[in-house]
Amino acid sequence: MASRSEPAPAAAAAALPLLLLLLSAAALIPRGDGQNLVTEDVTVVEGEVATISCRVKNSDDSVIQLLNPNRQTIYFRDFRPLKDSRFQLVNFSNSELRVSLTNVSVSDEGRYFCQLYTDPPQETYTTITVLVPPRNLMIDIQKETDVEGEEIELNCTAMASRPATTIRWFKGSKELTGKSEVERWSDMFTVTSQLSFMVRREDDGVPVVCQVEHPAVKELQTMHYLDVMYKPHVQVSQKYPLQGGLTREGESLELVCQAEGKPKPTDMKWLRVDDELPQHVIVSRSNLHISSLNKTDNGTYRCEASNAVGKSYADYMLYVYDPPTTIPPPTTTTATLTTIPTTITDSRAGEDGSIRAVDHAVIGGVVAVVVFAMLCLLIILGRYFARHKGTYFTHEAKGADDAADADTAIINAEGGQNNSEEKKEYFI
Repeated sequence: MASRSEPAPAAAAAALPLLLLLLSAAALIPRGDGQNLVTEDVTVVEGEVATISCRVKNSDDSVIQLLNPNRQTIYFRDFRPLKDSRFQLVNFSNSELRVSLTNVSVSDEGRYFCQLYTDPPQETYTTITVLVPPRNLMIDIQKETDVEGEEIELNCTAMASRPATTIRWFKGSKELTGKSEVERWSDMFTVTSQLSFMVRREDDGVPVVCQVEHPAVKELQTMHYLDVMYKPHVQVSQKYPLQGGLTREGESLELVCQAEGKPKPTDMKWLRVDDELPQHVIVSRSNLHISSLNKTDNGTYRCEASNAVGKSYADYMLYVYDPPTTIPPPTTTTATLTTIPTTITDSRAGEDGSIRAVDHAVIGGVVAVVVFAMLCLLIILGRYFARHKGTYFTHEAKGADDAADADTAIINAEGGQNNSEEKKEYFI
């Protein structure tokens, strides 16, 4: 009696429990080193392609199959029982089964098993790690415009990344330290970093950069340009006389006031500290002009500038010096002494070099005149004594002058000594 064979679908259905039993038994086989079956772990960015390779070192034509984390067969030799079309066969041979997985998602992460039906069976696994780059990187600020001297706060948020990101802050080229908080939602991480610092006028227009470090991205950053408002910075300069020149009585003076601020200064004015401006002072915008200086102009002149942030000023201290005078060189009838005319100025603080130069010149001139006068006095006294030098005569020798010879002169001189009335002495 002829036997009846079962249809092919029925045979496949009957073989399926046996196949599952074999797979379950294979799952109990431990992973060990030194096996012929090898593979490598895979790290892939979400949305990209992962490639899984099961390789046999010493092939003996045994069957190779690949299973997903749920132990479902993806490929049995070159046959794909799994309906997921994202798995595609890249290469199949007796020594390798290579499969690609396109459009990888976080749900694809896990262990994938390579099995080799030998005696005994062998199994190893590869781990797929899915990286998710952060989304919606943004800087949150409290206000668009900041004022000099205020402390500002910025928050940078990197949402839905895997693993958690690292956030770094930069102000210009200088790195700053922020405070980070990590929140986990399911398998995703959201990181928020807070940065606080005091702004200065030098920070106006400087970018503050929030930079993300994550294995899924090379460069990811966002930035915010600081808009800093600050009160005016005021400077007063001397236009005439040239900077450093002395302000002398009778001459002119012109001062220039410069002010920079944000917003631009809207009000600039000149005033005199503790007094009214002189009537002959001319103020033209930022310039102050005095046509003819005098001692009553001495004082502190102030330029003030203001904007919406505040007011600032700069002072100029004016001291009017005496006009220059010249000391004539001394003259004499007995000697000639040549001197260099010296200019004497009334100098004060702020002109130390001029003060010392004038004082030294005056002292030197006085010493020269004194020395010269002493020399002249010595010369005059010498000439006087030389002219009035006389001879000492006495009447004791009066008889000697009339004697005819030496003996008679001695006798007369001795005789004269007896007459006490003739011993009077005279200076002629």
